[in-house]
Amino acid sequence: MPRMLDVSDEVRAEIGDEEADRLLAGDNAPGSYDCTSCRTPGDSEQERTSTVLFIGDETAVLAFAHATCLPSQVVQVTEEQLQGAVRSINGDSAPGGGPQKSVPEQAVLGVTSGLVLIAGELHPALVVEPTSPIVRPGTDGVGDDFLPLLIEQGFMPVPELSAVPPVLHGWSVLLAVGQLHAVLQPGPTGGQPVAWWQAHQPLQVTDGWRAAANRHQQVLMFAAPVGSIGRQPREDLLRDAIDKAAANGKLVAAALPLAGV
Repeated sequence: MPRMLDVSDEVRAEIGDEEADRLLAGDNAPGSYDCTSCRTPGDSEQERTSTVLFIGDETAVLAFAHATCLPSQVVQVTEEQLQGAVRSINGDSAPGGGPQKSVPEQAVLGVTSGLVLIAGELHPALVVEPTSPIVRPGTDGVGDDFLPLLIEQGFMPVPELSAVPPVLHGWSVLLAVGQLHAVLQPGPTGGQPVAWWQAHQPLQVTDGWRAAANRHQQVLMFAAPVGSIGRQPREDLLRDAIDKAAANGKLVAAALPLAGV
């Protein structure tokens, strides 16, 4: 059955006309899917749906999003980001060695901003928690390697929020025009930084958060495994959840310099 899919020219150029036409005809496209942006269910038989092609260094994954959430587009990511965020790929490689087509299991990185009080001073913070366990790239194991992978990158385990974590050089937080755009990590060959996490659309932050970031010229990033913190509606509840994750040994952190203002 034909799908209500939007396939942009840049996506078509990457996957080829034949594969794009198969998608539009409904051959390789799912009916139902989880939107790669808002993570709620969608149905390509009933509503306009965008094809979003994530391209890493060696892997390409086609995901789907509500057209009201994202336009059809190609998104360049690092291979580590792609393999870490997309834990398993359901479906086969496209004929002719094309990119694999699937709806990724939603191992999406959820990012929440808030102010945290440490030693009597407010600091801007980002709290990162995946929506499902992260398995080490290149393995088929079970479990969750999210924190070990970050510790290998230089993040430090935090048993309690009694002091500001050390600066992690090479990583940074990109703010531009007062909005949060990305968390950057060192390039694989020591070149330009690349996005470890990138917002689909720039995230608004509060005036207080932005002022604190400009004052400290850095942002504290806290990370926890799925289910450790959750999306808290208020900063006091967020702090309580962070403290609980720390006490349970499920929190790592670092101070990341600003990459923009």
